[in-house]
Amino acid sequence: MIDRETVLKVAQLARLNLTEEEIELFSKQLADIIEFVNQMNEVDTEGVEPFVLDYGQTPLREDKPESSLPREEIEKNAPQFENGYFVVPRIFETE
Repeated sequence: MIDRETVLKVAQLARLNLTEEEIELFSKQLADIIEFVNQMNEVDTEGVEPFVLDYGQTPLREDKPESSLPREEIEKNAPQFENGYFVVPRIFETE
């Protein structure tokens, strides 16, 4: 199993608050995932050519200016809109 501190660190990076039950569950699940990935390292790939899809060049559309949606329509999509900007939760700590 993955230790509790590692699960808590991953949860912090993902901005998740976990219950004790979730910490225990994710500890086992993360260990299972790592074990599965390690099994793939045991596969003999000697002489196997890498598989690369060649899509050629990605087609691009012409970049031409068009009118945008009215501000009222845009504001309807935001839980909070202030001074012409979407208001979102702060994700970085400031000193």
